Amino acid sequence: MVLYKQIERNKRQTVFIVTGFILFVLAVGAAFTYIQMGDYISGMVIAGLLGGGYTFIMLLSSTNVVMKMNHAKEIKQAQDHPFLWHTVEALALAARIPTPKVYIIKDPSPNAFATGTSPKKGAVAVTTGLLDTLNREELEGVIAHEIAHIRNYDIRLATIAIALVSVVAILSDLGSRILYYSGRRRNHGNNNNNQSAIIFVVAFVLIIFAPIVATLIRLAISRNREFLADASAAELTRNPGALASALSKITSVNTPVKEASTTSAPLYFSDPLKKKARNLFSTHPRPEERIRRLDQM
Repeated sequence: MVLYKQIERNKRQTVFIVTGFILFVLAVGAAFTYIQMGDYISGMVIAGLLGGGYTFIMLLSSTNVVMKMNHAKEIKQAQDHPFLWHTVEALALAARIPTPKVYIIKDPSPNAFATGTSPKKGAVAVTTGLLDTLNREELEGVIAHEIAHIRNYDIRLATIAIALVSVVAILSDLGSRILYYSGRRRNHGNNNNNQSAIIFVVAFVLIIFAPIVATLIRLAISRNREFLADASAAELTRNPGALASALSKITSVNTPVKEASTTSAPLYFSDPLKKKARNLFSTHPRPEERIRRLDQM
């Protein structure tokens, strides 16, 4: 079945990309200490420890922080919005995860996002524009997409990716400074040889361009998990057409979500900033491609 093939393909791609990302971070760490001490093992250890520590700190950030950033108001009982409450509850049951907390953002632009580094800490937020724009089946599809993000641990993965990008940026900045002064000393030395010159150039290129490459990898992970969440949502609702219709309606609105920031934008169902970036520099896949894949399910 096309649906399950897409799910498996997206999972394999994510494993491949994440593995490459980790190896890339270790390579940057190796370059960092090699140009300083001629030792690449120490750099890999430093990069691993720095990445692990920074990731741990970021994972401690609570869901409340993200919700406050987006001025989301929590619904604490079914009576506040019966359909939304019961839809989240039913889809969480179908996904076999604890019922996430439910939030509403007062904003006319239709959109939604999920947060929480584990299903136990999950939360789903929707804008008032989403509730006003979509019909019941479409709204169910969007919520299923966000439930899928929680079930698939996508928020945790995104947090780890952001942490690794930050580590690469730190190592790149320090490495650039070391390369500058090291290069000046080398230019005045007499012991240079072709091998050291080649290694120096490779280290220079890796250190300088590492932040850009790391950011592109993080965006690739984000886009791939959006495809996976779409497929998982179709699996939960058995109605990929409704999700495709919702996506078409949401992306046709050019008004950005006022409370969304660059930091929280990757969490949303569709780009809340309404940027025109595509492909490599986009946090989300092209809507046309997402709709095409949903139509094939």
